[in-house]
Amino acid sequence: MVNDFTFARLPVVHFGAGKLSELPKIASAFGTRALLITGARSLQAAGRLESVHRGLGQAGIHWESLIIDAEPSTEFIDATCARLRGLETERSREPDAATGIAGFQVVIGIGGGSVIDGAKAISAMLPHANTVLDHLEDVGRNVPHSGIKIPYVAVPTTSGTGGEMTKNAVLSMVGRYGYKKSLRHDNLIPDAVIVDPELMVTCPPHITAACGMDAFTQLLEPYLSPIASPLTDALAFSGLERIRDHLIPACTDKGGDVSVRAGMAYASLLSGVALANAGLGIVHGMASPIGGFFDIPHGVVCGTLVASATESNIAALRKRGSNPAALAKLARVGLLFGGEAGKTEAWNCDFLAARLREWTALLQLPRLGVYGISASDMDRILDKTSNRHNPVKLDRDEMAELISRRL
Repeated sequence: MVNDFTFARLPVVHFGAGKLSELPKIASAFGTRALLITGARSLQAAGRLESVHRGLGQAGIHWESLIIDAEPSTEFIDATCARLRGLETERSREPDAATGIAGFQVVIGIGGGSVIDGAKAISAMLPHANTVLDHLEDVGRNVPHSGIKIPYVAVPTTSGTGGEMTKNAVLSMVGRYGYKKSLRHDNLIPDAVIVDPELMVTCPPHITAACGMDAFTQLLEPYLSPIASPLTDALAFSGLERIRDHLIPACTDKGGDVSVRAGMAYASLLSGVALANAGLGIVHGMASPIGGFFDIPHGVVCGTLVASATESNIAALRKRGSNPAALAKLARVGLLFGGEAGKTEAWNCDFLAARLREWTALLQLPRLGVYGISASDMDRILDKTSNRHNPVKLDRDEMAELISRRL
């Protein structure tokens, strides 16, 4: 029997090596005045920025450039949108405004997760004069966003967040009272997505590792979620297969192999679909406060915690005895990642936890202590940690032990 479920709409996806060349045609369907948002290094490192500019120009698209070089904050989004609105107003008075960039008709985001989320938030807030904080879940005024935005084309250059497939833009404020929260609306799903694995071959190993383990976590957690469906299970498992085959090669001797990067890009894309429809578990529940309190990349938080979280979930599931289906799924993933069919379910669960510990060491994922996190920070982290959609509700002591193993 298949339980009832709902499934979010998806953007139009253009996937494959060389697909970046289709950007001018895709973008021009929305207009000829673009805001081009990139990272500080990825396109330049890949030698693609000049060709992007050339292609847009040949298509008659006029653009204004913007760089996002860190995880986007609420202050950055507000200040950037205010400046760009002023630019639009100023240029609308010019005699040649028809050929200028006043009144952006499309936002193009090309970069890692920070660019994808930041560009999504800018496309959502440019048509509005209020602060984005009004709409952030839990920390703002909780005013629903109208869904009115500028069309958005997302082009990821890393394989990690899957943000190109979701309706939320994660924004942060880092500090003692910091947060990482989402701006959400169904209409904020990108209007088009280009996934070109050729853009990812220059991604450094340490970033590939953190992003890849984030994608893994975003596949495993929805797979184990209490609100998973057969459809999200199928997508998550397909992504996990690609992680198994391509993550370690992408981080070691095959980083320049486009087929390896394509496998990781596919896994990342599916992770975005899976999390949007089945939710996330304890790792992301902890990543939100940790990323708000400390200046630590999101992928590093997820990558360094996922082995420990898997170990804690297995122990708690056995202790509670309330969710045998989750243990069966964990064993299936253990088998996928090198376990043995002739062994017991318990053996394959333990094998998965051990394999993830091996990967954590092999990929040299930093401990949390490297970023100044200590046992004295435990209470404030746990006070803000969510257990939502985890396969078992961990108690405070279990969560503290989970984090302590990675300090």
